[in-house]
Amino acid sequence: MPTARGCASGLCKGFKDLVASAPRSGNTGAPLPLSSRQSVSDMKSKLIHESDGQRTYAVVMAAGDEAMSCLERFAREVGLSAASLTAIGAFRSAELAYFDWDTKSYISIPVDDQAEVASLIGDVAIGPDGKAAIHAHVVLGTRTGAAIAGHLKRAVVRPTLEVIVTESPAYLRKRHDATSGLALIDPES
Repeated sequence: MPTARGCASGLCKGFKDLVASAPRSGNTGAPLPLSSRQSVSDMKSKLIHESDGQRTYAVVMAAGDEAMSCLERFAREVGLSAASLTAIGAFRSAELAYFDWDTKSYISIPVDDQAEVASLIGDVAIGPDGKAAIHAHVVLGTRTGAAIAGHLKRAVVRPTLEVIVTESPAYLRKRHDATSGLALIDPES
């Protein structure tokens, strides 16, 4: 897979710096809500709706951004603990995976060509490690019209990925499931 701009040191080229330099409240010194600011550089995000504890964000990635690391960083930076996400756009390359029930392991599905993101859906929940965890599935359309689908492990955006993230006012937690060996959402926790 071609090299991508990851988000390990800041959400897609500058989000960490944006948070650090965000406008501050004069009373507490705390950053103002995200609705008062936008990210800089290629990755952009905007709070587009907020009501009764539910927030909806538009997150737009640009060519070269690595989709999963950007989503994971965004979830941590805004403090998501329960959310759903949908997206459309395109990838220069991607790695999908299929969960093999018999071996209890993921089988890699490399996609080494430009593909349309026909559908991307997923959720955010608190993982067993206490951090926001993204679980996303994607259907990609190839130049021949064939579809490739699976669990999204990583993908390099080209030219854009437009994501709508809808946060729930309650949190969700994942717990280790002994039968599958996976961390699955436990609505009771």
